[in-house]
Amino acid sequence: MDTSYRAAYAQLSRIAAELDNGEADLDRVLLLLGEARAAYAACQERIAAVRTVLGTPEWAAGGGEGPEEQAAEEDPEDAEDPF
Repeated sequence: MDTSYRAAYAQLSRIAAELDNGEADLDRVLLLLGEARAAYAACQERIAAVRTVLGTPEWAAGGGEGPEEQAAEEDPEDAEDPF
């Protein structure tokens, strides 16, 4: 699927609106969920590509723990005693 971010986002918005009105039958919902999954994946691919180009670490983009959180989780018993 070679869809632009804008097109995939528009598709997600359309699907959300259709699901929100509550009138779609189960077969239609299943179809919409499959389309939404593909559109979401396309958006995620574009975002990941931009992060790669910018060199943004995953933790800085909200994708994980930062250095502070990682350090706070380290066991104090494992740290070297500076004295």
